[in-house]
Amino acid sequence: MLSVISRFIVLICLAFLAAYIASSNLGPFLGVAAAIAVLAVPLIYSYINLARLRKFTLSDSVESMPLPSGYWEEIFFRLQRLVRNLKQQILSIEKQHNRFIEAFQASPNGIVMLDSEDHIEWCNGIAERFFGLSFKRDALQKINFLIRRPEFIQYLFKRAFEDPLLMERMGPNSNLSLMLQIFPFGDQRHLLLVQDVTDLQKADAMRRDFVANVSHEMRTPITVLMGFLETMQSLDLDRSQQSQYFEMMMSQAQRMKSLVEDLLTLANLEANTLPAPTQVISITTLMALLKNDAEALSQGHHTLSFEISNPNNLMGEEREILSAFGNLVSNAIRYTPDAASIQVRWSINERGEGEFSVVDTGPGIASEHLSRLTERFYRVDRSRSRDTGGTGLGLAIVKHIANRHQAQLIITSTPGQGSTFTLRFPKERISA
Repeated sequence: MLSVISRFIVLICLAFLAAYIASSNLGPFLGVAAAIAVLAVPLIYSYINLARLRKFTLSDSVESMPLPSGYWEEIFFRLQRLVRNLKQQILSIEKQHNRFIEAFQASPNGIVMLDSEDHIEWCNGIAERFFGLSFKRDALQKINFLIRRPEFIQYLFKRAFEDPLLMERMGPNSNLSLMLQIFPFGDQRHLLLVQDVTDLQKADAMRRDFVANVSHEMRTPITVLMGFLETMQSLDLDRSQQSQYFEMMMSQAQRMKSLVEDLLTLANLEANTLPAPTQVISITTLMALLKNDAEALSQGHHTLSFEISNPNNLMGEEREILSAFGNLVSNAIRYTPDAASIQVRWSINERGEGEFSVVDTGPGIASEHLSRLTERFYRVDRSRSRDTGGTGLGLAIVKHIANRHQAQLIITSTPGQGSTFTLRFPKERISA
């Protein structure tokens, strides 16, 4: 402050001095003019600096403005430093804000920010897809005007946000199950989090169906066994009848044993998510084993053909591959009528992929059943499946073994003409 007053006093003194000298030599009029000129010089210089400051301010480039000399240098230097620091802070805040937005956008859950009146302040792309929103279009709109499901409006109206809300048939195709919950934060604002629980709901339904199916499958043979045992306890049967009943009980016990073994196999496959090892499996030996088992199961009722069109072997877990191939062959024998033909073939296609295929001339399968054949306990004809001794788990086991070996299970069928089941292995699983 003292420096400013000092400079002002010096300027006034210079003006009076110039006026005194000019008036003494040139007259009073020129003396006044000289004083005004002395005062005008710093004013003009200040105006020029202010004009330059205005120019650089309008172009938002104050920090790059050349510094003037004199008293304005310090002012402009401090102003430039202040602007530069403010811009760095703003840039840092913008980067942090963008990182938060990117993180929210990358979240697999839907996020909607609401103000105190339930207007949409922001939402990420997942929330837009879940609810059919568009942030550019729906910003500052009340969320209950856009999501009109009665259960959601009631949830929003009650303000009881301690428990989540499950909403079914959501999404663009109305096929999603969404679990949402609202969390208060800040100044009476709310954060709506939405999670896609469709897979969890399906898995839960599959578990319930699985338990129900296992209970049903086990109850039937147990009921039969108990009936035979009660009959043998209450009636005096001759040896031939006892033998017949024992044979029936053994059949039911064998069915339960097969069911338990298949369940254990399926559980082990589901627990082991690692790729199968790359042990070399001899296709010649494998086909010989399959042929012996198939002939024993068919007992001469079918025309069986086993063909190896390429000697290249397969790399994988031999026990699992034998189980998968055996399931496909045994299914073909069980569901193909007597006197029909079954062809088992190993080949390498033009892309170098290995293909194990089982072709039968049975009754075929309708197209609506093909996509569900690998579901556990799914049967096209339940009564016929029980007659043939199937557990309903064979193709589910085949599918899991195929996944472990990076293979594909391809099913084609024409009703009345037969079916083809093909396991296609990638060329990395083929050994020369």
